[in-house]
Formats: sequence, structure tokens, C-alpha cells
Amino acid sequence: VRAVGVEFFTRLASGELDPAEVDDSGEFGMERMRDMMAVRTRFFDDFFVEAVDRGLRQAVILASGLDARAYRLPWPAATTVYEIDQPQVIEFKTRAMAQLGASPTAHHRTVAIDLRHDWPTALKQAGFDATQPAAWSAEGLLPFLPPAAQDRLLDNITGLSSRGSRLATENLPDAARSVPTMADRMREVTDRWRDHGFDVEMTDLWYPGDRNDVVDYLNGHGWDATAVYAAELFASHGFSVQTGDEDAETTFGSLGYVTATRI
Repeated sequence: VRAVGVEFFTRLASGELDPAEVDDSGEFGMERMRDMMAVRTRFFDDFFVEAVDRGLRQAVILASGLDARAYRLPWPAATTVYEIDQPQVIEFKTRAMAQLGASPTAHHRTVAIDLRHDWPTALKQAGFDATQPAAWSAEGLLPFLPPAAQDRLLDNITGLSSRGSRLATENLPDAARSVPTMADRMREVTDRWRDHGFDVEMTDLWYPGDRNDVVDYLNGHGWDATAVYAAELFASHGFSVQTGDEDAETTFGSLGYVTATRI
């Protein structure tokens, strides 16, 4: 966290800044975000562990960001983990992990390319074998894509996935209704964050408008997809989705964590 250089998050991570000082309530605030990240991380961790237990030996992490799974998960021998992200992100994380003395726990191949470009070709050039099944993750990514780009990403994954491949991602049903609700709450939260020196308008990163339901789209394009919803997933880990805001609870609780198998 310190290596990223954002003082606001460094102070939170070090304990210098208490999340309770940042949030006036638990609605879409820092404490809720912390819990959400913990639950989401466990979901995708479990997905990859289950995938390799089923014999898959290729993993692809799309928009990998600061994801450290290539370094911390217990990958079986002969597993290759591909990470795709923009060149400057790949360079930063590789350098930061090296400075920490961290080594990958799998064969690790980075693919430094923007997802708006021809990443399928770059992935294959890095050694990816589309004739063999793979485990794919698109974590925290789809809401930050325009609706057409979401479909294009899923189509590209499908084109590279042989039978038995697995995919984990997220889905926000009725996004045209849900995103404005989330945006209203996030504006309130980011106003408070701004008072502590973190001046980023999170809602500028989202793309509103109608988009395809991910589960339905995948089921119509050669996958067997299901979703577990945030309310259920939170409860299974001992967290509550209760915030005192009915609209916020409905929107947050309907966030789906999707698992799909290529058929």
C-alpha cells in the first residue's frame, strides 16, 4: 500500500486513520468497502483453488492491477499464471514485489497490454494455449467497461476457452437502476474522503446505462453460469449487509459473484 504512494490509503492501512473517522455511516463507506474486499478476495481465491483442484493448469487474471495471487496462492506444479494489464501497472507491481523479496508460486507470465487493444493475440504470444482449459478472472472490472466493451470482453474470453474452462466475475442485475443508486451513495462518501485528502470522484469511473446480465449472456454463449449474491456471501462469512438504507441494501445485496464453466 505504501508503495502506491496514496497517503490516504497508507494512513488507513497503518492504522493512523480509523475508518470510523472517514465514514459517517456504514453505507458504501470505507468499513463496508473493507468487508466487501475481504469477501470478494476470498471468493476469487476459492475459485482459483477449486479450478486447479479440477486439473486446470492455466490461469488468466484480467486487469490484474495489484492482484498478488500469482505470488501467494498454492499453485500446483506446472501451473502458469498470466496477468494482463497496462504496461505501467505491470511494471510497478513487478518492481514492488521484487523489492519486497516476493517470488511467484507458479510459472508467471505478464502480458503488458491495455484491454482495449488486441490482448487475445498478446496472450497467445506469451504462451497461452487455447486448446487447453483455463481459469479466468475478471474481478472488479465489468462495471468499469462500457456495455459494448463488456460483451466484447466476454466474447474474447469465450473464443479462447476450450471445454472445461472456468470463469469468475461479477454481475450487477438491473445496472441501469442500480448504478445511479450506488453513484448517489458514493458521492456522499467521496465528499467525506476528500476532507481527508483523497480527491477522486469514483463515479466518473463507472459507465451507466443498460448492459447485458452477465449470467444470461454467458448461458447464451456456450457457458453454464450461476451466481451467488452478496447478501448470501456476506452472511456465509459472518458479515451483515444491513445499512439502514433500504435502496442501498437492495442494490448491494443484489451484486452477483458469477462462476461459469465452458460447455
